[in-house]
Amino acid sequence: MTEIAHNMQAHWPWFWPLIVFIFGACVGSFLNVCVYRIAAGKSIVRPGSTCACGKPIRFYDNIPILSWFILRGKARCCKRPFSIRYPLVEALTGLLFLLIYWQYPLGAAAALWIFAALLIVGTFIDIDTMQLPDVVTVGGTFLGVALSFALPQLHGVAGSDIFIVNAIRSVTLSVLGIVVGSGVIVWIREGAQFIMRREAMGYGDIVLMGMIGAFCGWQGALFAIFGGSILGAAVMIPLVALRALKKGEGQNAAALRNIEVPFGPWLSLGALLYIVCLRAPVDAYFLNLSELLFP
Repeated sequence: MTEIAHNMQAHWPWFWPLIVFIFGACVGSFLNVCVYRIAAGKSIVRPGSTCACGKPIRFYDNIPILSWFILRGKARCCKRPFSIRYPLVEALTGLLFLLIYWQYPLGAAAALWIFAALLIVGTFIDIDTMQLPDVVTVGGTFLGVALSFALPQLHGVAGSDIFIVNAIRSVTLSVLGIVVGSGVIVWIREGAQFIMRREAMGYGDIVLMGMIGAFCGWQGALFAIFGGSILGAAVMIPLVALRALKKGEGQNAAALRNIEVPFGPWLSLGALLYIVCLRAPVDAYFLNLSELLFP
């Protein structure tokens, strides 16, 4: 079987990446269902895919990415428009799965596919409702620890030929990531609340950071916090200020302070950037920093 896979890779190098992208897009289609139904408190299993009018969606109208363009953004049964976010989530999931596949061994890649899927669901629920559901964050944290034990390569642990030794080391890194990620975000939350005299960050963001630490370790957790904060500030501060100006609130500082912006999507973006393209330089930076501080 391995020889067949190698032969296919040699003659058709695009084959497996294409399969991974299609698989990711199909998962993205399911994630769209999860975003809507988890936020609404509904089962993600039953019933099957249905239109907003209540009629079931046929399998040929449920092809990831393509169906939206074939149907021109409208349901076949009732002609109701449906959001372009559906194909965008499917394409985003497929792209993330592909990037992860290119950079990690298959076991670690599978674990990070699950992690990316959880971040996508949490992000869009947070955008829609300003809440992060426990089933995603708390469940994802425990799942991250479990996968760290089963797949030590998730944290790059391969120092021993004895599986249990690698597994314990990997779980230790996972738990350390939870402690560091959640701990740092708690202190940031408390400091922001002291300065702003109101709640600055929700409980869900703290648990989300625990999940990120469980999958990415303490280095990834720290990068997600500070990298996500910088990206969020660079994008959201001008947008929030522009919205306030358009509403005639430009001179009202209280109006700017009272605008609520979800922080979870930016933490998730920082975590995704870490796993798909910045893991090596970020880890090297923290290694050099630790050697400088503790020679």
